[in-house]
Amino acid sequence: MARALLVGGTRFMGRHTVEELLDHRYEVTTFTRGESGNPFADRADVSHIRGDRNDRDALEAARDDVAPDIVIDFCVMHPQQIETATDLFADVDAYVYVSSGSAYAEYPIPIPEDATLHDCTDEQADDESMESYGPRKAECDRVCFAAAEADVNAMVVRPMLIYGPYDYTERFDYWLHRVATYDRVLVPGDGGSLLHRAYAIDGARALRIVAERGTPGEAYNLADRETMSLDGSLELAADAMDTEVELVHASERELETHGLSSADFPLYTPTPFLAATEKLGSLGWESTPLSETVDRTVEEHLESGRTGEDVGPDREKEEVVLDALVE
Repeated sequence: MARALLVGGTRFMGRHTVEELLDHRYEVTTFTRGESGNPFADRADVSHIRGDRNDRDALEAARDDVAPDIVIDFCVMHPQQIETATDLFADVDAYVYVSSGSAYAEYPIPIPEDATLHDCTDEQADDESMESYGPRKAECDRVCFAAAEADVNAMVVRPMLIYGPYDYTERFDYWLHRVATYDRVLVPGDGGSLLHRAYAIDGARALRIVAERGTPGEAYNLADRETMSLDGSLELAADAMDTEVELVHASERELETHGLSSADFPLYTPTPFLAATEKLGSLGWESTPLSETVDRTVEEHLESGRTGEDVGPDREKEEVVLDALVE
């Protein structure tokens, strides 16, 4: 039986990846600090090693204990971390680094894997802010590619915005809570905002497939093979909840009149962000139909108690805009 070590792996897509690997007869071990809890704590079929990925000795000890065939690395945030990881796991059958669509510096439609990546200064490489997130992830990609040139079986997966069950970011929960709770939902722009997303359960399958079939030194975009606009996702959510909702659109000027901005709303982008997915598809990966992904996401959202209210505008402010627009 093949052995998998997940650096991270107890939150969101990592959590689904554990289940995906178990379903395909892997022995699975997670390596985390344990600060965000462990949903597998009571599971005999998932091992856990507590440690800090910044502690080289701890990561090396985990490697020696597990002797993994594949490693999936979820929590690389700085180039030095991936330099250490690709050194320690140089002999595994597959090292898969989970990067981000934020690594891209340009956004042709659709974005191919060879599109220009952000540059990264030494200062950005050590920074912790969101402003440097894209440059840092891009530099981590380059480190991974360099490792592959040195015969490490290292590959990069670049997820677009992830959604699905157990989404601790609550970005989609904000909208699902609005649809479930109110008759009217305020939507920035014309509702056509197109931010390419990736269903977390499909993402877990993609990581396994890349580990098993991917080519060292290659990057693979991860996103739904279908796309849904902001309005489209809310309509699917309403269908999943068997409810009706009025989507009320507001221009930037109308929002600013009442102290809001389109940038205040999660999952909104002023320009389309669409990634090419043929490369991952060539490995035999497919995505789940959107009606099914939203149904499952809604089901878990309604059970979770998450509201996303902290990641979007206050409802009272929205009501002011709504009242002004429907007078």
